[in-house]
Parts: sequence; structure tokens; C-alpha cells
Amino acid sequence: MIRVEQLVRRYGAVTALAGITFEVGPGEVVGFLGPNGAGKSTTLRILVGLLAATSGRAFIQGHPVDDASRDVRDLVGYLPETAPLPGELTVRSHLDFVARLRRVARRREAVAQALERCGLEGVAHRLIGHLSKGFRQRVGLAQAILPNPPVLILDEPSSGLDPNQRVEIRNLIEGLRADRTVIFSSHVLAEVQSVATRVIILDRGRVVADAAPTQLLEGEGVVVRVAGTSTAEVAARLRAGGLVADARGDVVVSAGAPPQVARLIVEAGWDLLELTPVRADLETVFRRLTGAA
Repeated sequence: MIRVEQLVRRYGAVTALAGITFEVGPGEVVGFLGPNGAGKSTTLRILVGLLAATSGRAFIQGHPVDDASRDVRDLVGYLPETAPLPGELTVRSHLDFVARLRRVARRREAVAQALERCGLEGVAHRLIGHLSKGFRQRVGLAQAILPNPPVLILDEPSSGLDPNQRVEIRNLIEGLRADRTVIFSSHVLAEVQSVATRVIILDRGRVVADAAPTQLLEGEGVVVRVAGTSTAEVAARLRAGGLVADARGDVVVSAGAPPQVARLIVEAGWDLLELTPVRADLETVFRRLTGAA
């Protein structure tokens, strides 16, 4: 469905994307993560044709996104972080206008379906400018799914929402995953962990992780206690062995698989008292991979 090959984007002397490559298959829901400035929004804008790549290629259903002979945007529904919604129009009239612009067949039926799927039937006749932020995000989602595209690209769909509104948007995304491919960026890591079937993490314009959430969290760390040796010394030894390790009271918490940690302790000639695997959350993995831990 989506294929990205060695994508590079530069803004003058600044490299936003440094040759990223990935593929997204049918039916996948991909959480697109990274610190601010990692290249997430740049990638998404290239995929929807709003931004040209400096080099490399991107494809939607096998069609290059920069192919002028085929409007690839017909294959994609896009929700930017701040959806440009006209506050003076009602929800229904705006969606009808968007359906006309996108040449949607059976326009009234498509608008009715979008209103229903996004839970907007009760506010269809209200002015968009009078809606809460959560409902405006729903209108943005309805606008994106109106043409029934096979691919949805959502940039921070829950940005600025309260916890209840985030749950509502998350439920909407889960409801859309059955019949299309979804790629969405988010800073709400718990949301990504619960919705995404796969996670791609960018850091400084490069892909540093691409796996299912369960794979990223598998064996993410261990708690270590060693006899007769300071925790600071143990942590330093593990870091010298290429692991992330922090001294916390009388234990050391380290990344890495238990056999790898145990081998480094034994090589140092220390007596190992405890080696307990711990399951990390996505925030811990994110911080480690993006250099924040």
C-alpha cells in the first residue's frame, strides 16, 4: 500500500530526512513516532503530495506520489495536525462541499456514512466554529474518509484533546482499521501502544525502530543486584558493554536481554545476586532509541 525508498528531504543546510525506507501493507495501523523535528510531519506531507522530496521515491498502491499523470491523492485521506475547517459552515454543508471538490460518487450517501462513522449525526446542523476541539477533530476525520480512500494518513489526530476525547478518537481509528491502511503520528505513546499493529520510530531523520509494539517491548530490560560492588560501578560496566544502564538505589536497571547482562557481570568477576527481567513501556523504549534516556 505504502512504499518509501531512500527518502531525503533537505531545507537548505538542514536535513529533515536522511534516506528513510519502509513499507506499510494492507490493513496495518502504523504509529509514526519521533521527537519534535525528527521528520514525521515531513514524511507524511511528502506521502500526500504537499511536499516534494529532495531525493528518493514514495509510492501509494504502486503509484509514485509525484506522478502527475495519476492523482494519487484520490487514494489517500489526510488529516493534518490542525485541520483547516471553516467555522462559518455547518458540519453537513462542509462535508458536502468537500465531497463535491473530491468528486465523490453518491455524494449524499457518502456524507451520511461519514457523519455516522465519526459520531457527528447529532451535530450535523451546527456551525463548525461552535464545536469543541474534539468534535472538530471528528469533522477532520470525516473529511478524510469521505472518498472512502484505501489509505488514511493522520498527523497528530489527538493533539490538544483531553483524555476522554483522545479515547474517542482512538476508538474511531480502531473502527477504521478493518477496511483500510492507517498511518498516524502521535506523541501520546499509550495511545500508539494500544492502537497500532506496528510502530516506526524516527530520530534525526532516520528510522531507528520498525516493529510490532510487542516486539519492541520484549525483553526490554533487567533489574540487577551484585554483591560487594557499587551500583555505579556495575552500571558503568554495563554501559561499557554497549547497554543503557542506570543505578537506582541498591539495584541497576539495564536494557538488554538477561543472558547478555549476565555475561558482562560474570566477565567482570562479580557475584550476581539478582537478575530480574522487567517489561518496559513504549515511553522507555522511545527514550532509549531517541537518545533521551
